Amino acid sequence: MTSEPFDPLAADFRSIRTLLAIMRELRRPGSGCPWDLEQNFETIAPYTVEEAYEVADAIERKDMAALAEELGDLLLQVVYHAQMAQEHRAFDFEDVVEAICRKMVRRHPHVFGDENARTAGAAKGFWEAMKSRERGEGSEQREQSVLSGVPAPLPALMRSIKLQAKAARVGFDWPSSDDVLVKINEEANELRSAPKEKQEEEFGDLLFAMANLARHLNIDAESALRKANGKFERRFAHIESVLRASGKSPAQSSLAEMDALWNEAKARENESGA
Repeated sequence: MTSEPFDPLAADFRSIRTLLAIMRELRRPGSGCPWDLEQNFETIAPYTVEEAYEVADAIERKDMAALAEELGDLLLQVVYHAQMAQEHRAFDFEDVVEAICRKMVRRHPHVFGDENARTAGAAKGFWEAMKSRERGEGSEQREQSVLSGVPAPLPALMRSIKLQAKAARVGFDWPSSDDVLVKINEEANELRSAPKEKQEEEFGDLLFAMANLARHLNIDAESALRKANGKFERRFAHIESVLRASGKSPAQSSLAEMDALWNEAKARENESGA
């Protein structure tokens, strides 16, 4: 992609080329932003993950204006990594676009293929099978684990569900959610009786079982926990508001008093259907 001089007064702010030009200017030695010039793939990666979560949060809140802004922030992360890669002569933004375009066409023969492929449609498990074949192309022929392909840096809760889902495809799974609930009770009892040095391990086993239950119930565990966080914030805000009106703070109140206000907030939410 050509590197034309960037003029913000003449720029089309609805064009991806403008965003690419802005990033080039931010990273230009001598005249760019000192902070941006100091960054590398490793320092930017946490921001990329954070922006993805902020997109998910905007979707959860059904805030379309915020979603548009957060998607822009996430797009900036792609542009940022592509610019740094171009500086290393590894690839550029157009390579990124080409790679995903080719992949989407390749993985959707039932949409972009010939008449026979479109008529056949997408068989169950097709996407995963295609990904497995692609991972094998160009690599040494070796036996891979059923659990291969689940990125280690994923958030632990998300990764546990993906690992469980892969194992389930080959039959290693509890028959029903009732069986998982039995397992959860078992893990809770083991945590209860565990010595101090084993509590972290047993707590992890309990969380893993809870993630398994979410998968069996077809519940998005991340979304469910975000909603629980929001519920806690709302109810605690009610506690603070009532106490503030009486000239007190939570630190100046008893647990019993705060618990009563918590139940009051809970009752109000149940009445309003919140």
